[in-house]
Amino acid sequence: MPANSSRYYLYLLSFVAGFTTLGVELSASRLLDPWFGNSLFVWASLIGLILLYLSVGYWLGGRIADRAPRLLPLLRLTAAAGLGVGLVPLAARPVLQVASRGMADFDIGLIAGSMAAVLVLFAVPVTLLGCVSPYAVRLMLHDVHTGGSVAGRLYALSTVGSLLGSFLPVLLLVPNIGTRRTFIVLALTLLAVVLAGLVRLRRWPDVAVLLTLSLALGWIGLRPVQAIKPTAGLVFETETAFNYIQVLDLGAERQLRLNEGEGIHSVYRPQGGLADGIWDYFLLAPAFNPAPYTPQQVRRVYVGGLAAGTVPRLFTEAYGPIAIEGAELDPDIIAVGRAWFDMNLKNLNAVAMDARRFLAHPPPGAGGPYDLIAIDAYRPPYIPFHLTTVEFFTLARSRLATNGVVAVNVGRTANDSSLVNAIAATLQAVFPRVYVVDEPVGEDGLGNSLVVATAQATTLADFQANLPRFAGQPLLAEVAKRAAPHVRSADPPARTPVFTDDCAQVEQVVHALVIRYLLGR
Repeated sequence: MPANSSRYYLYLLSFVAGFTTLGVELSASRLLDPWFGNSLFVWASLIGLILLYLSVGYWLGGRIADRAPRLLPLLRLTAAAGLGVGLVPLAARPVLQVASRGMADFDIGLIAGSMAAVLVLFAVPVTLLGCVSPYAVRLMLHDVHTGGSVAGRLYALSTVGSLLGSFLPVLLLVPNIGTRRTFIVLALTLLAVVLAGLVRLRRWPDVAVLLTLSLALGWIGLRPVQAIKPTAGLVFETETAFNYIQVLDLGAERQLRLNEGEGIHSVYRPQGGLADGIWDYFLLAPAFNPAPYTPQQVRRVYVGGLAAGTVPRLFTEAYGPIAIEGAELDPDIIAVGRAWFDMNLKNLNAVAMDARRFLAHPPPGAGGPYDLIAIDAYRPPYIPFHLTTVEFFTLARSRLATNGVVAVNVGRTANDSSLVNAIAATLQAVFPRVYVVDEPVGEDGLGNSLVVATAQATTLADFQANLPRFAGQPLLAEVAKRAAPHVRSADPPARTPVFTDDCAQVEQVVHALVIRYLLGR
């Protein structure tokens, strides 16, 4: 291979190796989402191990390059990396199926073991990808005086490739062809570059073997895609730029589940009525306003974390066709809501937008003032931190009517209300009064609470005085019957953290809650 040709080829190889590396990392997160979710712990584990594998690859690539400074060994290492990338989702599937049993049974051993096993699957291909850039530097280094320039150009091109790899899979490939085929595309892209190098070297036996293996990978990619995560009642699933989405038809009701699928994000019952979940409790939130307050005073509602529209449907049935505005970050969830959950209410304005950004910069015709701001933006067991802070709740209060309330869905266990207390303490820094409605926990010891803050100074006596005024509507009367015994004034312990944009320890609070639950405390 002529010197110039070899130089430009190594530039291309480094660029594509960088593209593949970041593409694998981002696609790996989507491979894990349906089974482990996308918490900070999952991301930290994934990023940390990828960096470890790359570090080993950089060291190993330099060592091998010094011993065998020829292009052919580099091409063989890169081919092995490409084949490993293509095989990852296939090898991971049986391990992930074991993980699903661990998630369902809250078996920490199965969960941790399965996740570790999947992450180990990335060790070989990512380590070999790490070999490419230092190996290429060694092959191009003919004069020590230009060594810095050579290394700089190669690593710059590799980083530009990584930049492309950080966007293309998540924004284009995964939503359109799925995670498994994204891995295949990444693998085949790298293998195509390797094949070009082998052809230039006239290494025909290597070309034949690698071409055969590449065609086999391509055939795997073209095969009909099975269900990503087979689940009883599954009628629809898809991957988007934000989520893995499942729709389950369970006869009497249809459910929306996201990512690891342990949390139910929306329920649709064609016959109407209550959803028998925390969504129902939002209906009673306006009753915490100063007495006398009637259902007829509820005219405008904002829902942050719309999902497939359970809360708007309940409010429309209970309060009539009042104006409801809802923000949902994932536009595909809105589409699923319309297609599978009949989220076609004429009084609902559903906008694909971050819930906080909606309040800060409302679309034309939106922005309140609202009689209720309902926050239900859960990714179990997490709440996005920017929806839990003093700054966010100050913004929310500015969008309320004179008599208005903010209500937040918060998770807890039978013995641990640490996250409920933290949200209540943060709301108390902004609002004059805060209350908690505890939904009874299930057999698994998990439950939710609705934390309600009022724009005006109120007491529990106001709530009790308003309840008879809400009893004229059957849904409201039933919710009042269920919720009234579980209403209390918020009283978080003295050292409960108050979340701010600068320091919101949401993940730490949730991690501690989860660990205590798994340990049976």
